[in-house]
Amino acid sequence: MDISRVDLNLLVYLDVLLREKNVTKAASHLGITQPAMSNGLKRLRELFGDPLLIRTSEGMTPTERAEELKPMVRNVLADIERAVQAKTEFSAGDSQRVFRIMASDYAESCLMPRVLRRIRQEAPNVTLDVLTPSDVSFLDVEQGRLDMAINRFDKLPQSFHQKTLWTEYFACLMNAHNPILREPFTLDTYLDASHIWVSKTGFGVGVGVNPKDVQRLGWVDEALGLMGRKRRISVFTRHYQVAMLLAEQHDLIATLPSRAAWLQRKNDDLVVKVPPFNIPPFELKMAWSPLLQHNPDHQWLRRLIVAVAEEFDEEFAGFGAPFETTGMQPLSSSER
Repeated sequence: MDISRVDLNLLVYLDVLLREKNVTKAASHLGITQPAMSNGLKRLRELFGDPLLIRTSEGMTPTERAEELKPMVRNVLADIERAVQAKTEFSAGDSQRVFRIMASDYAESCLMPRVLRRIRQEAPNVTLDVLTPSDVSFLDVEQGRLDMAINRFDKLPQSFHQKTLWTEYFACLMNAHNPILREPFTLDTYLDASHIWVSKTGFGVGVGVNPKDVQRLGWVDEALGLMGRKRRISVFTRHYQVAMLLAEQHDLIATLPSRAAWLQRKNDDLVVKVPPFNIPPFELKMAWSPLLQHNPDHQWLRRLIVAVAEEFDEEFAGFGAPFETTGMQPLSSSER
């Protein structure tokens, strides 16, 4: 086949069609009419000698050939976009760019205030738009509609770029006068207490929690489940700031990431304890689209976020490093 006779716009059509799996949505995304997109699909079928998308009870389903083509087409288009993109340096002081970042509630509490402070210092006219996991999808990241996703991810699409910002451990936060502190803090006394559950990771709209479904309750309850144990949860929340406020109640315990507990280091009403059982750590990562990998604005943002995370790590080490590495209990502010 003579490649010079192939309309490269058809690859753009195919890329969007395979993402949307809907002719109408694909046409809307590209700003063309539905008949024009249907004609484009017809030409694509002729070009590849394959139906590519077949209408089924679940909608338009890609054929095996289409699934093979999907990563190849995406890579070709990404290379073309890099080739034609203007090589201009990002001027932080002059930029009026809006950066859209999805951050989990945990990342928003621990990291984003520091990121915003640095952005205001280096790029005072830049705007930061922070979204929740429920606001976006992996498709938004893939298409570059979202600059960055910062979260704990179980699995990411292979095409995404990613960077680990830090490894996180867990801490127990509770009122300084919690009755549990009258005894040694053991697994049995931990399980005798009432607990605050907090979590919101991943993408998509959240649903109500089933307290009996341990496998879906997250890190803490899965770790207990492996020992055949279960805690008594009195309140469920999706917000770490709320969990920390609720921990001030005299009989509740919030088991949460140690950096979140560290935010309460100046609160004399709260103390921190090392969990009396092993909870596997997790990694906080940032992920972004390959479409943005070589964008100068985005490169500046990535460097800034990594630098802020490294600075936070250094500041946290004085409080958290002994806790993380040896299981020692860090002092509360009232004990220092």
